Amino acid sequence: MKTLLTTLALCASALFGTGAALAQSNATAYPVAPAAGLYQAFGEKAGLQALMDDFVQRLAADAAIGDQFKTTNLENLSRLLTEQTCQLAGGPCQYSGRNMVQSHAGLKITPAHFNRLVEVLQASMDAKGIPFTRQNQMLALLAPMHRDVITVR
Repeated sequence: MKTLLTTLALCASALFGTGAALAQSNATAYPVAPAAGLYQAFGEKAGLQALMDDFVQRLAADAAIGDQFKTTNLENLSRLLTEQTCQLAGGPCQYSGRNMVQSHAGLKITPAHFNRLVEVLQASMDAKGIPFTRQNQMLALLAPMHRDVITVR
């Protein structure tokens, strides 16, 4: 799993470099086109909401990173993640949250935290029966965010 994330992160870095343009306030700040049919493959908004509800509960319960979510409004986090993944996957949603730099400032997130979060997301996608190819397509859309989420290098 870490190899997949590393590959995705390197591809994203090579494609998009670094820069302030990535600190925009919506999901389109990460200009990767979704694969055809990705939104539908995830069950549209209802499927993404169910996935994010599962994911957020797993994050909160995770022994390695759950403490980082102890004061988080989990319902709001799930709603925002649903909006974000829906928009990224080509759905009709608009992400209404803060940009990734603002959302994660001061949280002392390391590469290990980020990698664990991806592993938890993969476990949620597995539990929801999302095919591996579709998982990789979603992860490719999310991978460029790593540079704005990781705050401790």
